[in-house]
Amino acid sequence: MAKYQSESIKNIALLGHSGDGKTALAEAMLLLAGAIDRVGGTMDFDPEEKKRGTSISASLAAFDWKGKKINLLDTPGIFDFAGEVKQALRVVDTAVLVVDGKSGFKVGTELSWDYAEGVSKCFFVNKTDDDNANFDSVLEGLKDQFGSSVCPVIVPCETSGKAKRFCNLITGEAFEYDAKGNAKKVDFDVSALEDYTAALTEALAETDDELMDKFFEEEPFTKEEMLGALRKGLKEGIVVPVFSGAATTLAGVASFLDVVAESFKSAADKTEDGGIALSKDGDTALLVFKSVADTFGKKSFFRVMNGSVKKDSQLQNLRSEQNEKIARIYTCVGAKETETDDLAFGDIGYTTKLVATNTGDTLGGKDAFAAIDYPKPYYRQAIVPKSKGDEDKISGGIAKLLEEDPTIKYENNAETKQMLVHGLGDIHLEVVSQKLKSRYGVSIEYTEPKTAYRETIKKTIQTDGKHKKQSGGSGQYGHVKITFSHGEEDGLTFTQSVVGGSVPKNFYPAVEKGLLEAMQKGVLAGFPVVNLAADLFDGSYHPVDSNEISFKLAAILAYKQTINANPVILEPVGYLKVLIPTSYSGDIMGDVSKRRGRIMGMGESERKGYTVIEAEIPSAEMNNYAIQLRAMTQGRGSYTFDFVRYEEAPGEIANKIIEEAKKAED
Repeated sequence: MAKYQSESIKNIALLGHSGDGKTALAEAMLLLAGAIDRVGGTMDFDPEEKKRGTSISASLAAFDWKGKKINLLDTPGIFDFAGEVKQALRVVDTAVLVVDGKSGFKVGTELSWDYAEGVSKCFFVNKTDDDNANFDSVLEGLKDQFGSSVCPVIVPCETSGKAKRFCNLITGEAFEYDAKGNAKKVDFDVSALEDYTAALTEALAETDDELMDKFFEEEPFTKEEMLGALRKGLKEGIVVPVFSGAATTLAGVASFLDVVAESFKSAADKTEDGGIALSKDGDTALLVFKSVADTFGKKSFFRVMNGSVKKDSQLQNLRSEQNEKIARIYTCVGAKETETDDLAFGDIGYTTKLVATNTGDTLGGKDAFAAIDYPKPYYRQAIVPKSKGDEDKISGGIAKLLEEDPTIKYENNAETKQMLVHGLGDIHLEVVSQKLKSRYGVSIEYTEPKTAYRETIKKTIQTDGKHKKQSGGSGQYGHVKITFSHGEEDGLTFTQSVVGGSVPKNFYPAVEKGLLEAMQKGVLAGFPVVNLAADLFDGSYHPVDSNEISFKLAAILAYKQTINANPVILEPVGYLKVLIPTSYSGDIMGDVSKRRGRIMGMGESERKGYTVIEAEIPSAEMNNYAIQLRAMTQGRGSYTFDFVRYEEAPGEIANKIIEEAKKAED
């Protein structure tokens, strides 16, 4: 591929609901540009993507269109892979939201719009060749949902039904497309689309005071004025143009690419990032936005944020403070890579074999760029190896996947003795399982995670613990009297009120040690004990047979009598903050109640039409909430959930917990 300057580089991402044709549009562009010779398998090249028939990761393709380099990132539409969308949006200048020409915008379109905040946006209405396509209806829906900045630019000449001809409202030209996507100019009376033209000129008038005056005076805009206004509107994010076509037949795609090449923001237009000044003449700085870790090594995808980069460059990682050598630089079309000697300011590519660099890291420069804002993974499952002894292989494999996907979280919970993996949903964790098997040769199953309960006592009692053992020679003797009660501190509050030396002071630490050891297993169900106060007030000792182990064992015997101190099960409780469309408020509040939650507050969100509901809910009731909330709100709801404290579990729940704990011991 030829060398490109920043002014000739366009960075775009395709976003939208799953199934609306993002990947088909990406490959249609590549086919027309001569970057591939057939569609299918170029962008979705991962074995798991081929198996599922859908995108699960963002794929990069670089190609030339009329002397401009277009870096295209095709992103997944499945909600579970929102992290991939976030990565792509961090380094592109324009988001292309692909919409189905039959069904119009969906939840995925709405979410993509939100994700793309701060990035220039446009729509591509796909599948307009379908008999049931209705561009007019889709356009009106987009304008109603996203505002008057949404305006048509390339539209079907047939506004409903199967479109064969498409009109560029700026140039006034209409085209038909053959099976190879080649455009043939046809005669068409553009006045038949005057409603579309009026919507376009109204939106473009917002970009310039002189154009606004002409609009109010009902003077027509020139072609040059409209093109200039479109460029400015896209650059400033105040115009959201709508294009149309059919990716599978290539109709309209070439015309869309013409506009991308001529009017979309270039890499040179980005002059700052989070307050950091950017320039093609500045010191080299890269932002690593994506990593792919497999059995062959790791690829680190980056955008050149400042200056330019040449192979064999040495750049410092501002997080790890280690120097990294950019030994090789690649651009790619899906899995097909092309090595290059350098990349200009604003260009996108990748390198390999970086030692201490992760996704989100800055290489070079003086200031680190803002990290990618990933959604938090709240859906969790426990991992069960299908073969014994695979625990180390699982940990090693997931460590590699964590480098690739920051929306995965892994923990080896020592308390519940489970390996836990957190993700954005069930499909996300299914993919984790399949990658572990295909890449690292380890098979797993998922099971429900255990809840880390606690125990405490509510009643104050006095106990007597005596350990006495005589078996020839020196014996063992320890005797303690302890008052147990509910303590204010989280752990053990140990005091001594012994008088007269009935228990020598040198044995106090042994008593405390015995209690701390015993507290690891409660008397009800074997869960750790918290908030326990113990006062050693009396006891006795033997001048020869008493020792530390004797008093430690005596303390444990005394502790076991706390079964009579009204012991209770404590369950973890978290604070839920859920953001939902207001129309779903009743359903969500009802679901919170079913989960034994307490509503703590409810109010309007800064986001129009949305409500925030806050509640406290036992953690044990939240394992499947990510999936249920998505189902109840059609994917529009989001939430945070953070541990707050432990609370006494209701009697019925406590009895069930105790019963299950006893079964587990048997």
